[in-house]
Amino acid sequence: MSWTIDWDDAFDNMGGVENAHLLPQKWEDWSTAFKARWRDIGTTELDCSYGANERHKYDLFAPAKNAKGTVIFIHGGYWVRTAKENWSFLAQGALAHGWSVAIPSYPLAPGARISEITASIVEAVTMIVDRLGGPVRLVGHSAGGHLVSRMACRDVLDERVANRIERIITLSGLHDLRPLLLTKMNDALELDLAEATAESCILQEPAGIPVTCWVGASERAEFLRQNRLLEEAWAPKLDQIDSFYDPTHNHFTVVEQLSDPKSALTRELAQP
Repeated sequence: MSWTIDWDDAFDNMGGVENAHLLPQKWEDWSTAFKARWRDIGTTELDCSYGANERHKYDLFAPAKNAKGTVIFIHGGYWVRTAKENWSFLAQGALAHGWSVAIPSYPLAPGARISEITASIVEAVTMIVDRLGGPVRLVGHSAGGHLVSRMACRDVLDERVANRIERIITLSGLHDLRPLLLTKMNDALELDLAEATAESCILQEPAGIPVTCWVGASERAEFLRQNRLLEEAWAPKLDQIDSFYDPTHNHFTVVEQLSDPKSALTRELAQP
C-alpha cells in the first residue's frame, strides 16, 4: 500500500479550529482595549523604528517601575499575514511579572523572502537589546517560533547580542521548512530547496541559548512533529533544551495564554 501526505492539510491550522476566521479581529479588539488601559498604568511607545522598511516597527510596553528586563514577542501568520497590532494583548502576562514587552512587525511574503524576514528580526532584536538594559527573553509563535529559533542558531546574532538573551521559547514553531515546498502556500513564500534548508533550524547548529519547544497538545500532528524535531536535533548539542506538550490547547489558544499572568506558559517565560 502506498500513500502520500497532504501537506496543505498538515499545515492548515485555521481549518482545524472552529470559527478560526474570526480570531484576527478578536485579537485586534483585545489589543486595542489593552492599549487603552495600559496608557493609565505604565508606559507605551508605538511604532518605534528599527530599520528602513515600512514594517520595521515595534511597539514597547513597560511597567511603571523599573523593568526586570525585556520580553520580545515575534508574531506568526505563516510569514504572510498579521502584524504587531493584532498581538498587543499578549503583553499583559509578562508585564504583570515586571517585564517590559516589545512586539515588532516585519516585512511579509511575497514582498520578502523568509531569509530576508529572518534578517529583519536580527535587526529588531539587535536594536531592542542595544536600546534597553537588562536581560532579554524571546518568544515566538508559529512562523514567529521559526524566527526566534533562528535567533538561537549559531552566527545569526552578534555575540554581544546573543549573550544578553537568557531564554528562547519557540511556541508551535516551524523548524523544518522543507515540507513547505510541497504546499500551495509556497506560491507566496517562493521557497526553493536551498533557502528551505538554510532556514530550517534542525539543520543548523545552536548558539548555546537555552530553548524551550512548546506546543499545544491538540494542534495539528505536523506541529507536534515539528516541536519534537527541534528538541531531537539540538538535544545532543545544547545543554538546556526542553519540550512541553500543553494539554487541551490548540494552535491559537496556546498563544493566547501569554495574556494570562498565571498561565504555565507565562510563568515559563517570565519567572526565574
